[in-house]
Amino acid sequence: MIDPVPATLPVAVPVEAVAPLMRGIAVLRQLTESGGTLSLSGLERATGLARSTVDRITATLARMGYVRLDGRDAVLTPRLMELGNAYLAALRLPALLDVHADALADELDESVSLAVGDRDGIRFIHQATRRRAMSLSFRIGDLLPAERTAPGPLFATEWTPADWHRWRERRAADPTDLGFPAVPPRTDDTGADFEAYVERARSDGWALDDQLIEPGLVAVSVPVRDPRTGRVACVASVVSHTSRRTTAGLRDDLLPRLRATVAAMEAELRAQPQPSSLAPPSGLAAWTGASKQELGREFIESLARGLTVLTAFGESRADLTLTEVARATGLARATARRALITYEHLGYVGTHGRTFALTPRVLSLGFPPLSRTSLPEIAAPHLAELAGRVDESASLAILTEDSGPGSEAEIQYTARVATRRIMSAHITVGTRLPAYPTSMGRVLLADVPEGRLTLPPLPPLTPHTVTDPAAFAGVLAEVREQGYALVDEELEEGLRSIAVPVRDRTGRVVAAVNVAMHTTRRTAESCVAEVLPELYGTASRIEAELRTAGRFTRVPLA
Repeated sequence: MIDPVPATLPVAVPVEAVAPLMRGIAVLRQLTESGGTLSLSGLERATGLARSTVDRITATLARMGYVRLDGRDAVLTPRLMELGNAYLAALRLPALLDVHADALADELDESVSLAVGDRDGIRFIHQATRRRAMSLSFRIGDLLPAERTAPGPLFATEWTPADWHRWRERRAADPTDLGFPAVPPRTDDTGADFEAYVERARSDGWALDDQLIEPGLVAVSVPVRDPRTGRVACVASVVSHTSRRTTAGLRDDLLPRLRATVAAMEAELRAQPQPSSLAPPSGLAAWTGASKQELGREFIESLARGLTVLTAFGESRADLTLTEVARATGLARATARRALITYEHLGYVGTHGRTFALTPRVLSLGFPPLSRTSLPEIAAPHLAELAGRVDESASLAILTEDSGPGSEAEIQYTARVATRRIMSAHITVGTRLPAYPTSMGRVLLADVPEGRLTLPPLPPLTPHTVTDPAAFAGVLAEVREQGYALVDEELEEGLRSIAVPVRDRTGRVVAAVNVAMHTTRRTAESCVAEVLPELYGTASRIEAELRTAGRFTRVPLA
């Protein structure tokens, strides 16, 4: 299991719950628990569903772009993160507070996190980690038991008697915390004095974690309060290791800085007006109907429509009525109502009078493993498809970090799919090449602002290499204008390549995709006519997943 199950009697499934949606959620949770990849037979065993049902569910999820079928395996894709993004956007806290958390992490050179309460646990919504041999491994969306964390007692100061009852039953039913796979199993009585710990946190207004999760891990936490209600909106924490800080050091040295940052966070929340506009209908309902017509019984329309309900929520759409959910998704009110009843039963939606809101549990649908996805991992399956379509090698590259003014700019290959040919370029992931005579290098250099790019002398590598600075500046201007680079035998005689940029959410070029071949296999004209459209399509698909993955997480470029 991903989330602990209370030891109370099971709640009866509502008559109007959507059974295919419940089964689809079970599949997504098992894939999440397995790190994002599991064989179809493994899904069958883990969920207890019939193999034919697993096949139909994964086929539907693949049609939605949430899963990729790779041989016998089902693999979660970054597009699934749009479900967790809907919750984080509706919450608004990461977008408003992450800059403060990141600045504190830079100032202290320690990891800083933001967490929200999730029943009797806490779930991370932002992580600003430090690069160290021993660094924090928790991911956005990971669930931790409240009693083994510093944020936990701060949230527990607002628990109701029913919440405490749930906590006690969970502790009795799961004495080793196996329902929390993000933390090591509990081997002692850690947390037995949690109620006293909560009272101390209530009195102090902050809390410490002195190696409650594992030896060496220490943290100090302060609540960030909602200015409208005064209740805890989230908890900010500074996390360290006993090799660097003692708990006394955390309290005496870091707590004052953390409190100052929390004060700035609360001021940020007070200054932000409440959004009011609603998004136009998505048209997803029509898409699911068309997919059903095309794929027939292999496409489970009720599952697809149920999942679209989660995407109705977001920034300016945190609390929605049934009518607003139906309008945002294009679904009939009855269809939207049954999906919401299902989600409320499963704990993904809460109700407040006539309105519905997503709960932190939505982050359990693929977000933890996908939140660590890198750009090469996003690009790899798309490069494989591209190489298969054009029958040529396809690669992804970035401009190296040490490429700066006065130094020779280089590209580094970060992903590559090679074709089997007797004559082919011998390039592997990690290979570095000078940027100026390569198609990917020119695409990347063309995005460097004018005036900031200073190139050293450009030595000729072949008789065709452009080496004159003025001529090369003209080449980059042409690349910038036309949106692609075609390089003919400038890096090596007989080698021709064509590349297009890959842009992030801000429009900045962060990488390039190319196809390389021997000059005898395609003319320059056929590269533009046949390969370039395929490159644009591949880059577009990579960018779409990069935008989704990078909305609330940092996507490593290499």
